[in-house]
Amino acid sequence: MPPPDTEVDVLIVGGGPVGLTARALLQRWGVRTMLVEKHSELSPFPRSRLVNARSMEIFRQLGIAAEITANAFPREFGRIRFRDTLYDADFATAAMVGVNAPIPESPVIGVATSQDRLEPILLAAADAPVRFGVELVGLAEEPESVVAELVDRRNGGGMRVRARYVLAADGANSTVRQRLGIDTTGPGAMAAVTTVVFDAELNTWCADQPAGVYFTAHGSFLPLYPEGGWAWLAPTPEDPERADWAGLVSRALGSGPGPDGDHGVRADVLRVQHWVMNAFVADRFHHGRILLAGDAAHAMPVIGGLGMNAGLSDVHNLCWKLAGVLHGWAGPGLLETYATERQPVAHLTLRQAVANTRLMFQAQSLRQEQLDSGEAAPAHIELPWSDRYFAQLGLVLGVTYRSAAVLVDGSPPPPEPFEPPDVGTDYVPSAEPGHRMPHLWLTHDRSTLDAFGEWFTLLTPDPAGWDRQTPAPWPLRVETLAEEHAELCGLSPDGALLVRPDGHVGARWPHRPPNGSPLVRALAAVTGATAPP
Repeated sequence: MPPPDTEVDVLIVGGGPVGLTARALLQRWGVRTMLVEKHSELSPFPRSRLVNARSMEIFRQLGIAAEITANAFPREFGRIRFRDTLYDADFATAAMVGVNAPIPESPVIGVATSQDRLEPILLAAADAPVRFGVELVGLAEEPESVVAELVDRRNGGGMRVRARYVLAADGANSTVRQRLGIDTTGPGAMAAVTTVVFDAELNTWCADQPAGVYFTAHGSFLPLYPEGGWAWLAPTPEDPERADWAGLVSRALGSGPGPDGDHGVRADVLRVQHWVMNAFVADRFHHGRILLAGDAAHAMPVIGGLGMNAGLSDVHNLCWKLAGVLHGWAGPGLLETYATERQPVAHLTLRQAVANTRLMFQAQSLRQEQLDSGEAAPAHIELPWSDRYFAQLGLVLGVTYRSAAVLVDGSPPPPEPFEPPDVGTDYVPSAEPGHRMPHLWLTHDRSTLDAFGEWFTLLTPDPAGWDRQTPAPWPLRVETLAEEHAELCGLSPDGALLVRPDGHVGARWPHRPPNGSPLVRALAAVTGATAPP
């Protein structure tokens, strides 16, 4: 077999937000990557809409949160509205908590933005090679690497890349997952949907009551960019090739307040995309040296905006582990903890996303029943969820990991399946091992979350007492934790927290052990490495 054309540490397959974020994270770790994307350019469609608070924390770590916010909608768009038609008054509304206003649980807030505005920022966040229009057509696993066969779709030229690992972020119809023969579990295809991107002057009916999404009986309307542009999402008609999309959008807008019910607005259709709303979790996230992330690992219904955000947390969890194995301070078994930690979260997220979808349909069906009854429908209906439902801060910020990379009471938990608690809406900050480290202000403008990066972090009110331990070969920084914060975290004045690079607590010592090297032992255990003598 001829030698490969290129060798890299990690080949990333898929150039959406998840793959691009993985590229940026791995570059900060000094890992050599190449990203291949079968399409010729970044997606021109708006697609994902919501960047939640946890994802913005990741982007803050990458130094791009401010730019993403500047290109997103103002906070008042962090709301959903239910209307009979776009021209009618709201009959129900709900805030996207963590998007529409600051929250005390995080130093950032999420944003409503379109994926085609987000992706260029992620692409510019790293300068590692990216090959658009290049498709993966074959994989050959070797003992120490994976050889990928690639084809340039523009000229038919082929190339071979040898990578130590392959990170597959190539979407719900993942070529990599299918080639590996990995099955999925879940409802599967829930609906065939069409997105129509169009221009129209609709501010007359929406400017005073902005929203990220307007749900109507005739489909959903989404403002695309702060300066203009709209999308209409609706079930795909039986004969989409012959559809009059401008007419369908116009009819979906409904009768307006003009003479004879003419709203006087014409839709200028720009692009049309057909897609399937999928709902599943892959049965395996890890196959030898190949790892699945994002929609390749779990496809979520779009209601509630959980899918892309779950994928971003996937690679935030995975990339530090890949870096540790590649740089030699972690054992290869550390990569097994990726699936152990993220697969249960994917199942929990899928249940929530499916519930969101059913509740949304329930709200629309209830209104339609009122209208069909011939009686005057009430001005408002009670939504089948609380005002905080779409925030789901418990799921966004309160995820708990249990694996060999988390020490509970000083040792890894038993290797039995762990079902994370169904935290749902409410988030209760906790510094227990496995939890995301709570946001606490270290200074007036620096959060505990700002202390984390391409290293482990030891948070302690007694840095001098812990600084005597030598943590080589692991990257480690020691941060002083004020005693009032230490008490909130369950620490005595000489206790400490060991926080992983992804911001989750890896170990906690309420008191400093009297002898030995607990920090070195903990780092070795968390990373699956051999402790130095």
